[in-house]
Amino acid sequence: MLPEAKLDILLAHHASLEAELLGQVNSDRYVAITRELAELNPLIDAVKDYRSARTELAGAEALLADAAEDPEMHSMAEAELETLQARIGELEQKIRVALLPKDAMDDRNVMLEIRAGTGGDEASLFAGDLFRMYERFAGLQGWKVEVISASEGTVGGYKEIIAEVQGRGAFAKLKFESGVHRVQRVPDTETQGRIHTSAATVAVLPEVEDVDVDIKDTDLRIETMRAGGAGGQHVNKTESAIRITHIPTGIVVMMQDSRSQHKNRASAMNILRSRIYDAERQRVEAARSADRKEKVGSGDRSERIRTYNFPQGRVTDHRINLTLYKLPQVIAGEALGELIDALTTEHQAAQLAAQGAAA
Repeated sequence: MLPEAKLDILLAHHASLEAELLGQVNSDRYVAITRELAELNPLIDAVKDYRSARTELAGAEALLADAAEDPEMHSMAEAELETLQARIGELEQKIRVALLPKDAMDDRNVMLEIRAGTGGDEASLFAGDLFRMYERFAGLQGWKVEVISASEGTVGGYKEIIAEVQGRGAFAKLKFESGVHRVQRVPDTETQGRIHTSAATVAVLPEVEDVDVDIKDTDLRIETMRAGGAGGQHVNKTESAIRITHIPTGIVVMMQDSRSQHKNRASAMNILRSRIYDAERQRVEAARSADRKEKVGSGDRSERIRTYNFPQGRVTDHRINLTLYKLPQVIAGEALGELIDALTTEHQAAQLAAQGAAA
């Protein structure tokens, strides 16, 4: 059974939002209300359907209890009872999932960091493949991707690339992508046709604001220097490159992509805030789940989370033992959603199980 009092509060809140919308509200409040209503409407519809189905169920049970009714009516009531019980079960599950506590960062933009790991040039090429996969996936969601910093590999791809993914719910969708991604394929340079294994690390960090992380000026060591790179007429003659060290955590961010020191500093601070927040988030999560052996999306980036096997055309996510023989579609960003949805469902199931154990 669902907590009826909680459902009453939810319905009352929804009604008050609708009533407020009919009154005089400024444009900011109007946008906030319509956004909240858009999120609430599917849940409210499910609650109304659930209560309607329970009323119908009571009617069908009353009909069954009346022994005076003819056998045909009895049989019809039994069939209806079965259908209604199944429908109520589905709606209960849908509502329970919708009522799970939301991650405060789910709606935030994302700082996406991809680094080539073991495997030399092949690892850089794979890092490039992963970046394009996320870029295409973001495009399908209607999100915008902006590269902040990139260090290209010698034969293509990236040694490291940092990008901002801007879009509603970006962190909710991408947060389970953090970890070591492994690729198995025959490199173009391989004459013997041998399969090489290489890896790249993906870090998905929520974009945080000043209010989310308290960074004291005294905790920062800021150094300026001339940006490296090719010379020629455009050689950077000013000290626009920035290196910021957060002394308490030892986190260092270097930024030299813009010729403006101000822009480099703003980008570096943005990345620094996200990394400090993520480090604290991981520390809290590790403490919370020390006694839980299996966890999805903990952000543990020391572990291999997914393998992309080109000769077999398969992608395997090791956290949930899911294999899709759709490697070209996954790498193209089209079928990545299937993996993300499966990871989200598993995470929700774990949350529901934890709630049940605590109840």
